[in-house]
Amino acid sequence: MMPTMGNGARFAAVVCVTTLAAPMACAAPAATPPPPTAQRCARDALETQYRGIFTFGTDQPVYPPWYIGDNPSNGEGFEAALAYAVAGKFGYTGDEVRWVRVPFNAALAPGPKTFDANLSEFSITEQRKAAVDFSAPYLDVTQAVVTVKGSPAAGVRTIEELKSLRLGVQVSTTSYTAATAVDGIVPVEVYETNGDAKLALDKGEIDALVADLPTAFAVAGELSDGMMVGQLPAAAGDVEQLGIVLAKDSPLTRCVSWAIEELQADGTLDRLKQRWLTDAGRAPVLT
Repeated sequence: MMPTMGNGARFAAVVCVTTLAAPMACAAPAATPPPPTAQRCARDALETQYRGIFTFGTDQPVYPPWYIGDNPSNGEGFEAALAYAVAGKFGYTGDEVRWVRVPFNAALAPGPKTFDANLSEFSITEQRKAAVDFSAPYLDVTQAVVTVKGSPAAGVRTIEELKSLRLGVQVSTTSYTAATAVDGIVPVEVYETNGDAKLALDKGEIDALVADLPTAFAVAGELSDGMMVGQLPAAAGDVEQLGIVLAKDSPLTRCVSWAIEELQADGTLDRLKQRWLTDAGRAPVLT
């Protein structure tokens, strides 16, 4: 005697029989990937571009305090040190970390990548998430305005005073978004790199440049008579965060996020901020 099916089993059988023309209708739901762990994110378990090697990308040139001497491989600077700390969580030694240079825009473009992960002060935005993956955030940042003494921007204290000035920004950055979001501001000048914008400021071609706060402090220190004007106010509840960029749907994304969260939990991120970003937050907010 055949066993009787319960109501739930009978219903499932009917659904599958009546949908034979669409076999996927009865397919089991996709399994949720197991959570990242030290074992699952170990060096030999990662699907990197080159086995036994972790490849980081960054822009060229790169500047303090993120990288020192335009040389990522020396591990000096906040993002350079962070890259080696992430690799260390996976079990890579310094000799097993490789660097490639990728223009800022190219790193954010859809398609295959020449890197496993990229650190170039990438702000996490919904628009960018359509083309690439981001790790868990590793830093909250604000945008700031920097100039030189004697510039029309030197005495600015309010957003209203900023509106008539000539501002420069790096192309496709959130600095550009922040600058152009100021209601009534004149069109901003766009440059390929922050270095180009800094040169334009030094030559008097622009009155000030907009960059994330740590970069703005570095630019002010590098320029003759450089000075901080102030921070642009953030929209209420709108916190800008930096994340590591990976290819869209990269098998490494979950492990890179795990590494960032581990570095946060063990205090490494705070120590890196203290060493490389000590000036952050010491600029007035423009009202």
